[in-house]
Amino acid sequence: MKKIETKGAPAAIGPYSQGIASANMVFTSGQLPIDPSTGEFAEGGIKEQTMQSLKNLKAVLEEGGMTLSNVVKTTVFLSSMDDFASMNEVYSQFFSEPFPARSAFAVKTLPKNALVEIECVAVK
Repeated sequence: MKKIETKGAPAAIGPYSQGIASANMVFTSGQLPIDPSTGEFAEGGIKEQTMQSLKNLKAVLEEGGMTLSNVVKTTVFLSSMDDFASMNEVYSQFFSEPFPARSAFAVKTLPKNALVEIECVAVK
């Protein structure tokens, strides 16, 4: 296993890694919509937060030698399923056919009261 660490995504603030590379796979931790240059959430609502979470995810993947086209599975955590359509609109700008498998569900609360958090598995 190899730890993935990049300044292009928020630093891990607990006992976890931004990502782990193992053989031909990369597993990312959930990416909150934190702008790594400011340490603050992306300004705006669910669309802006989704975009920032995906930018962070992309940075972790790139540090691990992968791209979004290597992603085979994502998990999207939402603070409200009312935000699903808006999240999906932004999400569709980052992925293309064949789209990764995906699970998306609402959770009671996300860290720092984020509106969205996204994790993935990528394979070469």
